[in-house]
Amino acid sequence: MANPAPNPFDFLPEKPSFELTSDDVAAGAALPEAHVFNGFGFDGANRSPHLRWSGAPEGTRSFVVNVVDPDAPTGSGFWHWVAVNLPVTTTELPAGAGASDETLPRGAFHVRNDYSRHGYDGPAPAAGPVSHRYIFTVHAVDVDALEVTSDTSAAAVGFNLYFHTLARAQFVAEYARKES
Repeated sequence: MANPAPNPFDFLPEKPSFELTSDDVAAGAALPEAHVFNGFGFDGANRSPHLRWSGAPEGTRSFVVNVVDPDAPTGSGFWHWVAVNLPVTTTELPAGAGASDETLPRGAFHVRNDYSRHGYDGPAPAAGPVSHRYIFTVHAVDVDALEVTSDTSAAAVGFNLYFHTLARAQFVAEYARKES
């Protein structure tokens, strides 16, 4: 991809990293159709992938999980998933955990994504030859709960994370719209 959009986390202060993996998605690989949006001409299963993390730093009190497409033609990227206030004991989310608040650990919930929905909604990029990047991130947070509600925007969650992130773990997957 020529001149890719920057990773939005590159604008934040550098933080230590820890390990993030998935049984469903390989870092740097294409997202399987199971995790692609169902709508806008896409027939994906719209299921959030399995995520597992380890090595969060001492002082971590909760986690936030999010997915952003920095290559979306919006000028600010496109937020596909934001789950907040995951208890510190959480080190893994099964596939499909992004379906609703009931599929998250107790006390955690979803904030509004850029589809204006609460939960995971997969890729549905515009037609074109460019593969979009999907940045999966787990933030280790220094408070038990961010002071946000389910109607908080992803950007406002990001503002809160600026002040409360101790470390972040990431991997990037890709997806391109298949020409018909």
